[in-house]
Amino acid sequence: MASATSESIAAAQKELESTFAHADLAVADELFSALDVLDGSAALRRSFTDPSREPQVRTGLLKNLFGSKLKSPTNSILEALVSKRWSRERDLSDAVETLAVSVVAAQAERTGLQGLEQLESALLGFRRTVSGSHDVQRALTEPQAGAEAKQKLAAKLSPQASAEARLLIDRAVTAPRGLRPEALVERFAEQVAARQQRWIAQVTVAKDLDQAYRERLSTSLNRYFGRELKLDVVVDPEVVGGIRVQVGDEVVDNTAAAKLNDLNRKLAS
Repeated sequence: MASATSESIAAAQKELESTFAHADLAVADELFSALDVLDGSAALRRSFTDPSREPQVRTGLLKNLFGSKLKSPTNSILEALVSKRWSRERDLSDAVETLAVSVVAAQAERTGLQGLEQLESALLGFRRTVSGSHDVQRALTEPQAGAEAKQKLAAKLSPQASAEARLLIDRAVTAPRGLRPEALVERFAEQVAARQQRWIAQVTVAKDLDQAYRERLSTSLNRYFGRELKLDVVVDPEVVGGIRVQVGDEVVDNTAAAKLNDLNRKLAS
């Protein structure tokens, strides 16, 4: 993925986190509908990604296109995206899909890590079921079959799916965007798994921690990051001493190895 697109998606994800947290599944559904509009018109994609147009001009075009038809969070997400720079026209469409999945994941995340794990499990379970049957694959890719028929089949294959999983599975079987439905479901699951890293604290130490220390560390990290984290302790003798903690993209490194490397850099400069 080209740098401009990567930077734009990362920036949008960070800027819109509070929007995701308060959005409901209707917002994700609207984003997918907006994605269909973009996918159906190369002219629109060019208009929204033309770097010669100022961001406010692009957001103005968006308002003219959708008017007051969309919920406020949906408008906020789309405006944030069209105001950014994209390496290719299609990257904007892909970004809308990515943020729609982020909204769904944030909805599942309201029950914590467990909600995300359940969503990922439902998606991967559906993928395994479809991948294991050529008849099902043919049925889900049959051009003559309507969207409702495909949704009904998907529901039979995943009867225990939550509302969040149901939305993503239905999307994959009715509008796979050039992919096989099970491949798109897998991509959705990968995005959900990436979000789970926000709830997992990877702790790297030189030797294993006893239970009492783990409990104290867990309490401290939960307080520091503001949520109940799951500890993943990795023993690596090369860290020498101290502790390294990574939660999502945030790293706290207090190991002797890190301090030594920092000292070496300072001496070399």
